[in-house]
Amino acid sequence: MSCFLCNSSLGKKLVMSVTGCCLVLFLLFHMSMNLVALISAEGYNMICAFLGANWYAVVATVGLAALVVLHFVYALILTINNYRARGTQRYAVTVNEPGVEWASKNMLVLGFIVVVGLLLHLAHFWSKMMFVELMGAEGSMVEGTFVHATDGAALIAYTFSKWYNVVLYIVWLVALWFHLNHGVWSMFQTVGWANDTWYPRLKCASKIVSTLVVLGFMAVVVAFFVCSLCGGAEVCTEACCAGH
Repeated sequence: MSCFLCNSSLGKKLVMSVTGCCLVLFLLFHMSMNLVALISAEGYNMICAFLGANWYAVVATVGLAALVVLHFVYALILTINNYRARGTQRYAVTVNEPGVEWASKNMLVLGFIVVVGLLLHLAHFWSKMMFVELMGAEGSMVEGTFVHATDGAALIAYTFSKWYNVVLYIVWLVALWFHLNHGVWSMFQTVGWANDTWYPRLKCASKIVSTLVVLGFMAVVVAFFVCSLCGGAEVCTEACCAGH
């Protein structure tokens, strides 16, 4: 079985599909969690405390990191193999459609942008939350202000009060949309669902999932940035979560 997953093209694509599916489910969870910050800072921080440096959260984080590494490494291997076999054609697409052609040919580039955005996200949040707790500290200094490791709402407010962070995250999210829009239906194509009946359904499902994920994340970015324009990062947290 291990040889099949490592040596055959179908096995590699199966690994890509399984890891991709797990990552999409995580994105849906993370997006839903972030939306809580728009409703209640206290509620969001309670989730952050629950998902702090607790053993189950650490185990889940290690597992998630392994999925990302596997997904990226196998994508790189598949791309190199496809270059050698078919030139610039990156992913095998059984049904030609102009709408997916660009994303299909640039999945690796989109993937690189997504990975860079992920590293940026880790620097802005994970390094100041779970990592700080794992190091035995209670929080960190953000622009001269001490922020507790479980005060995720304050970190969101500070991060998205900077216009350049907003621009970077929007670019990241646009790349993520294209990556997901192609990746979700391609995931099912690998297991043989890309026939005339299922293809349009899978394309529709891909657009719905990718749009929900990206709009959910982008809503938080834009909302906190707009709030910051009204009075700074401190006011932003209170304004976006007014009444709670």
